[in-house]
Amino acid sequence: MKNVQVFSDKKTLAKQFGDLLSKLSLEKKEVYIALSGGSTPKAIFEVLSHEYKKKIDWSNLRFFWGDERIVEATDPESNFGMTREHLFDHVSTKAINIFRVKGELSPDEAVDDYIDVISENVPQANDLPQFDLILLGMGDDGHTASIFPHQIGLWNSENICELAQHPESGQFRVTLSGKVINNAKQIIFLVTGNNKAKKVKEIINEEEVAKNYPAALVDKSKCTWFLDKEVASLL
Repeated sequence: MKNVQVFSDKKTLAKQFGDLLSKLSLEKKEVYIALSGGSTPKAIFEVLSHEYKKKIDWSNLRFFWGDERIVEATDPESNFGMTREHLFDHVSTKAINIFRVKGELSPDEAVDDYIDVISENVPQANDLPQFDLILLGMGDDGHTASIFPHQIGLWNSENICELAQHPESGQFRVTLSGKVINNAKQIIFLVTGNNKAKKVKEIINEEEVAKNYPAALVDKSKCTWFLDKEVASLL
């Protein structure tokens, strides 16, 4: 399938993504990107920070997040903190080009603040903010960004961002809504590991059960799946 790319390992996957990011950064003066958290982006950021330090024009990239936990920026669970540690601290991006969720605020304040941040700093198209690129991960329950199956209705929210809750821990998170995700010019799923193979198969093959997974609601015409061979084993 043209929208599915399978790589032998995370490093090969990361290099393909690095090439894409390099091309984008050299083609356009302002590239608006929403990043994802999780173990796969972390591995990719480590490759980018070492092997793509000079190949990417970091000054042209504007960084946002598709979701974030309501925690301090220094908390080990912070997506921003992880990105800073494994990417930003090693490359020549500027602080003024980094737009984080203020997890130190109350949950409601953090959502309202990030709606304002995106509204004021991301170009509009179709009466919505339009990112050039959104990176998404997928949980083994089929969630993406921080829209979980038990709150799948948040996908169709009229708002730019919503307040979501983890189904087990109850932890609050800020997440982009589905409307904003699907308004992006390009969407890339970064998914690795055999524990997610069944869900990936169900979503990509458009099986009936997949309608219960938020990850299946991403616009297929804009979406490319970057998979390692383990997670693609059932395709």
